[in-house]
Amino acid sequence: MPSTPHTWITTPLTADLVRGALDLESTPHGILPHRLPAWARARNTDGQLAMAESQPSGVRLVFRTRATAVELDTLPTKRVYVGVPPRPDGRYELLVDGRPAGWATATGGNTVTIDMSAGTVEHTTGPAATLRFTDLSEGDKTVEIWLPHDETTQLVALRTDAPVEPAPAPGRRTWLHHGSSISHGSDAASPTATWPALAAARGGVELVNLGLAGSALLDPFVARTMRDTPADLISVKIGINVVNTDLMRLRAFAPAVHGFLDTIREGHPTAPLLVVSPILCPLHEDTPGPTAFDFSRIGEGRLLFTAAGDPAERAHGKLTLGVIRDELTSVVAQRAADDPNLHYLDGRDLYGEADHAELPLPDRLHPDAAAHRRMGERFAAHAFAAPDGPFSEGRG
Repeated sequence: MPSTPHTWITTPLTADLVRGALDLESTPHGILPHRLPAWARARNTDGQLAMAESQPSGVRLVFRTRATAVELDTLPTKRVYVGVPPRPDGRYELLVDGRPAGWATATGGNTVTIDMSAGTVEHTTGPAATLRFTDLSEGDKTVEIWLPHDETTQLVALRTDAPVEPAPAPGRRTWLHHGSSISHGSDAASPTATWPALAAARGGVELVNLGLAGSALLDPFVARTMRDTPADLISVKIGINVVNTDLMRLRAFAPAVHGFLDTIREGHPTAPLLVVSPILCPLHEDTPGPTAFDFSRIGEGRLLFTAAGDPAERAHGKLTLGVIRDELTSVVAQRAADDPNLHYLDGRDLYGEADHAELPLPDRLHPDAAAHRRMGERFAAHAFAAPDGPFSEGRG
């Protein structure tokens, strides 16, 4: 028998339905979630950071409803790299009362075509898409729609076959995390499968993910954003992007870390604060940046990375991951004497030598989906589950 047509109710997309974003920009099409507030974006001059913060890693729609069908109109912005196989469409994941209940992708949308060999970028516009989730369980429930972690997404319209209301405050702790593309979710299978999202689910906390691909560079406006964002638990994963960009020398690095942590502490003087060093990345363990593209396998549809620095340049203050770990260890040890809620985690405890042997970095820089899962499980075990873990219940 044909299904009964739905009578759709359109609900305005407002801030009380969105979690994980720090700002909602009104656009001609709807709203665009941002992970940095407008004032911080105004301080930024880098296109990479502008793209990264507009990709809604950890951002989700959350509402209560009796609806059995949900439609969401979105306008995605997709990236196409010339000479590289097409990227998979971003996933939208549906959770009902915290349990996976389906997923969808959006076709169409805007496109950014990037030719890395020529250094050109071309923008084209496209239509919005409609995602449809049906056969949801009857009765009152909490519905979450996690937006694609690596695909800029404008939210155009939300329709349901029963009224929607904002979900009540979750009544659990908020974890604010900042890091690089690995924290952002590069090469993760889906928005709920980035390592921070996996760790947050295991730890029973609300995630605000400031993982910013290519952009964990100790920017003062990011530190001030973290200072001003309500949070119970805070972590910063620092190092790989500083090497990737060859941003600073040894003389500047430790003072910049101190300044970043000082600013966070202005707004969160006693919250558990965890400093995480880089995971293992053989490319830059002992070789400085910058990181460059390796086009040698582009004919096979593979884009790799290579280290363009010279190990001898360490003598002149160039940074490697080994040097950065030593500096972070020293910074945390120095501050911990006056800050008992400051903690340190060596990133190689999340992904180290044995992990690289089993799950090598596919492009030499980013972990794959299986490694994301392993990192999330290990972070949760260390930070949340261990009785003396920095984020265990009772701290802060």
